[in-house]
Amino acid sequence: MAINTAAYEQLIKELSEKKVTLVAVSKTKPAEDILALYKLGQRDFGENYVQELTDKETALPKDIRWHFIGHLQSNKVKYIAPFVHLIHGVDSLKLLQEINKQAAKYDRVIDCLLQVHIAEEETKFGMNETELNEAISACVTGQINNVRIKGLMGMASFTDNTQQVRKEFAHLRSLFDECNAAMHADFQILSMGMSGDYVMAIEKGSNMVRIGSLLFGARTYTK
Repeated sequence: MAINTAAYEQLIKELSEKKVTLVAVSKTKPAEDILALYKLGQRDFGENYVQELTDKETALPKDIRWHFIGHLQSNKVKYIAPFVHLIHGVDSLKLLQEINKQAAKYDRVIDCLLQVHIAEEETKFGMNETELNEAISACVTGQINNVRIKGLMGMASFTDNTQQVRKEFAHLRSLFDECNAAMHADFQILSMGMSGDYVMAIEKGSNMVRIGSLLFGARTYTK
């Protein structure tokens, strides 16, 4: 399926007015679809799978800012450490330490978001508040030197109950404000909201949204 150019242009206009960054979720999508959005000016793309991301990074323009937005296993960090722009789903101190280790090997400081579990669904990854505070402490006290924590990320429950979704987003916003007081000036990103709930996320303070199906259509899989 070709990209939805009209939807992209409308979305960019809407988000620009609100100073919200669009990460185009390009997982499972072919390089030609990514290039089509690239030619319209899009530079931030999100991928969920390490192998797919490394293949696309090799084949596509070098000024693309690649976001890893899926669940990242510690043993896979080394494959994306040389080039990844932002890792969204840092859901444990162990993972944060591994990213720090791999970043040091490439003499890089890798930007990351700490993922917080805000949904009622058990399937969503993310830190609880105690784990979040431990990760923040590790950064503030200098235990982590090759990672820059840029903010928080969270996913709301997959439900038609908009009141619940708004409540979960508001909770993450309150945690963001609390962490912001302890962190450095670079702590500025609150990433929440996808194709189905990004409007509510922005209402609650999101300044980065991850959108795929509105731009690319339903995801495609190869056998």
